[in-house]
Amino acid sequence: MKAALKRAADETLAALVRGGFALIRALGPDRAGRIGAAVARTLGPLTSANRIARENIDAAFPEKTAAERAAILRESWANLGRTASEYVHLGDLWDFDPENPNTGRIELDADSMARFERLRDDGKPAIIFAAHLANWELPAVAALRHGLPAAALYRTPNNAAIARDILALRRGVMGALIPAGPAAPIRMMEALDEGMHLGMLVDQRFGRGPRIRFLGREASAIPILARLARRFDCPIHGARAIRLPGGRFRLELTEAVDLVRDAKGQIDIQAATQQVNDIVEGWVREYPGQWLWQHRRWRL
Repeated sequence: MKAALKRAADETLAALVRGGFALIRALGPDRAGRIGAAVARTLGPLTSANRIARENIDAAFPEKTAAERAAILRESWANLGRTASEYVHLGDLWDFDPENPNTGRIELDADSMARFERLRDDGKPAIIFAAHLANWELPAVAALRHGLPAAALYRTPNNAAIARDILALRRGVMGALIPAGPAAPIRMMEALDEGMHLGMLVDQRFGRGPRIRFLGREASAIPILARLARRFDCPIHGARAIRLPGGRFRLELTEAVDLVRDAKGQIDIQAATQQVNDIVEGWVREYPGQWLWQHRRWRL
């Protein structure tokens, strides 16, 4: 009986979410993004996550004025609202045309294009790391649209009905999807064994992970990237989206990162994890208002 009631509640909530998705889709990406930003800027400060974000920003940027830190917080809420509203529009947002580059919403510099093409055509596996910056789903969309065999790790919502609907949305615009969970490491290794390109977000807390320095404080980090790189000895690249005015984005793909190795020539898990997080820190410091500060990143 209790399980049946939970399923009914989940389906009811999922139906409301689907209705919300339909409304957002009808608004179009630009109008939906503006409304989403306004709603998040208004309601976000009323939530407990606002205190978490404010404390994180204050600790990361003690040299900034109170007004500058408040502006970062407002922009972060706006970015989160836009990203949520853009979810059902991901296929429309990605309009990059290699024959006519940088004429639509998406900008991609020539160096990043060349790196992407080499990754796509070399027949080798690789790991691509990203962070919760701007619209962090776009690199996975780019991979599918331009023929890069890729798999992406993602977190499944607790509501099974909503998870089913979101997975259907993702499948339409992304490559293979690996749900986070006990089986995820095996699925990730299988993807690399098959020569795929594995994408993952690396800027979240992982309580059992190595301790690193991130934005001036000690934090626990996700070690799986370094562990997989050590096992497969494959190239590692960083990918990020940068939100631009007018509903546009610039995507960047780094050169392969030469991860730190130990005395035996193997990738050093601790040092490599720090190295990747140093890159992410540089991204965050460059565009602080586009990062997800609402996460308890520094809880050990």
